Amino acid sequence: MKDRLKDKVIIVTGSGRGIGRAVAVRAAAEGAKVVVNSVSPQKTCEAVEKEIKDAGGQAVSILADVSKEEDVKKIVAKAVSEYGHLDIMIANAGIAWAKPVVDTTLKDWEHIFSINVRGIFLSDKYAVLQFLKQKTGGKIINAASIAAHDGFAGLSAYSATKFAVRGFTQALAKEVAKYNITVNAYCPGIVDTNMWDDIDIGMAPILGLEEGKRASFEMFAGTVPLGRAEKPEDTAALITFLASSDADYITGEAMIIAGGVSMV
Repeated sequence: MKDRLKDKVIIVTGSGRGIGRAVAVRAAAEGAKVVVNSVSPQKTCEAVEKEIKDAGGQAVSILADVSKEEDVKKIVAKAVSEYGHLDIMIANAGIAWAKPVVDTTLKDWEHIFSINVRGIFLSDKYAVLQFLKQKTGGKIINAASIAAHDGFAGLSAYSATKFAVRGFTQALAKEVAKYNITVNAYCPGIVDTNMWDDIDIGMAPILGLEEGKRASFEMFAGTVPLGRAEKPEDTAALITFLASSDADYITGEAMIIAGGVSMV
């Protein structure tokens, strides 16, 4: 397994922390050449790049906003200029927050869609264009959620973006299969990342819980049949499988990895 992704060139958007970081680190450990990306300060990307290199892996980093078309072009161009080609796009970048619909502004709605949906559309589009240019086929893996299968109260905007990702993944998979390009999505559950700090601000009051102590995270984590919250490394294990040749006959799927909390 150590060389399962040997010499594969992989872009992981939103890989400065959380699931994206775990994916970048694991992919590099499995032999991939990784392009680390974040919209946050460059030092975040550089820290993950350094972590990979210190462990003997190969990585470069680029600061870019996936909601901006020119930035996405630059991410793909970085992969090609550094490593000569692109094999896998992992469109992981995303945001989350909780608000009742009546408190959600149009600006809120458009912002979350700009990252979670437009960002995936742009990442996938420019990956496909690169694969077609290379005439090599390729793999695309998109960030969805258990909220792509079952909408959550208080997470209406987020759930809508993830249902959109699931539908887009299915449609694109059918569109590009003839080019030997597979397109799948991963659907994590209650993952212990910093994203829950943002979710808890809005979710705790909705649930009548004390705010500021990740109370909603603890409540949801307590419902997981396997008895613990999901770790980013759990999700990374599924994503690197989908990136490998073991998943060559899988496309159009939105795979749940949630410890049993969602069994749709």
